[in-house]
Amino acid sequence: MKIALIGYGKMGQMIASVAQQRGHQVVSIIDPLCSADTFDSEAFRTADVAIEFSRPDAAAANVRAAVALGVPVVSGTTGWDVQALRAEWQGKDHPAVVWSSNYSIGVNILFAINARLARLLHSVGGYTPAITEVHHVHKLDAPSGTAVSLREQIIAAGETDVRIESVREGEVPGIHEIQWQSEADILTLRHEAKSRKGFALGAVIAAEQIAGKRGWMELKDIYGFE
Repeated sequence: MKIALIGYGKMGQMIASVAQQRGHQVVSIIDPLCSADTFDSEAFRTADVAIEFSRPDAAAANVRAAVALGVPVVSGTTGWDVQALRAEWQGKDHPAVVWSSNYSIGVNILFAINARLARLLHSVGGYTPAITEVHHVHKLDAPSGTAVSLREQIIAAGETDVRIESVREGEVPGIHEIQWQSEADILTLRHEAKSRKGFALGAVIAAEQIAGKRGWMELKDIYGFE
C-alpha cells in the first residue's frame, strides 16, 4: 500500500516506521518543515491513503485537500471541529475518511468499557465521575481529544457534570484515568501508553482498512468493538 503522510512530527515519523515494518511504502510527506511535497504533486496523487497528524488549525484544510484529490484519509489531529466537517459531508459520496481522538487499540477497548460502565453506574446512582489526563509538554490541546471522547460517552449515559483535569509534564506519551467515586468506594479505569507506537500502529491498521473505500467511517467498526 502507498501511504502519504500529512504532518511529519514525532507521530508522523513513528507512523512511517510502523508502515514500513508492515510492508507499506511512504510515497509523499506533506510538511513544510521537512518536505517540499505538495498536495498537487504526482507523488501525493499516487497514494492509496493519507494519514494526517498535523495541527488543529490545519487539519480541516488538509483533510479537504486530500479528499478533493480522491485520496482516503485517516486523521488523528485533535482540537478542531471535526463534527462540523462530518455534518457538512453527511450523505455525500467521497473517499473514505476516518477520524479518532486516539487510534490505540488499548484506548479503543477503554472506550468500549467506559461507555458500558457509565451506563451501569448511572443506573445504579450515587457515583460521581472525574477524568484525569496526563501528556507531554509539547501537546497543543487541553483537555486531550481522548479525554473529551471519554467525557462525551459518560454524558451520553446520562451524567451532566464530568470534570477533566489536564496535566502537562515531561515526555509522557499519554495517561487517561476515569474515576467514579461514591460514599462507599472508588472505581477506577486507567490506560497508560508506553510510547507512541501503539497510536501509530492503530492508525496504520485503520489506513489498511479504508483504502479504496468511500464515506465516513467509524473506528469502532474497523476494530469490531461495540
